[in-house]
Amino acid sequence: MTEMAVIGKIVKPHGIHGELKVRPYSDFPERVRSLTRVFLETGGTDKAYQVRDAFVHGRFWVLSLVGVSTPEAAGQLKGVLLKIPLSERVPLPEGTYYLDELIGLQVYTVTGMLLGTVSEILQTGSNDVYVVDRADSAQGAGQLLIPALKAVVVKLEPALKRMEVVLPEGLL
Repeated sequence: MTEMAVIGKIVKPHGIHGELKVRPYSDFPERVRSLTRVFLETGGTDKAYQVRDAFVHGRFWVLSLVGVSTPEAAGQLKGVLLKIPLSERVPLPEGTYYLDELIGLQVYTVTGMLLGTVSEILQTGSNDVYVVDRADSAQGAGQLLIPALKAVVVKLEPALKRMEVVLPEGLL
């Protein structure tokens, strides 16, 4: 099975012909115009749909899919994730990463102490925050919130599933 990337979530029907209002999860909102097919996860499986039309509408996308032609059919897709194959993602410049590439990274201090695993990324507006599930309850149970700043995250190696950080004073 092809690995998929989530690029949006269907919010609600839009219009009278089964169009879908989608909250994009992409930093490339204009990419919606070039989509020819998308996958929707329904019933635990990904089903392919041909894109009839797609455009940016404010901070949302509006998609018209072949086979979804009524507001009722579109309404049944509310909350469904919009996906594309990983191979169709927009290439990023060197040193930048998709958020899903960072989930699961093991987080170490520069001195080699394992802190835990990135389980989530909070987008706060000013900077992202990595939620790290603690590796050892002896270090303190729960989660550690690490700001995604160049002064804090000194090395990212998604291929090696590794991140190195210099923690600000008092974070531990």
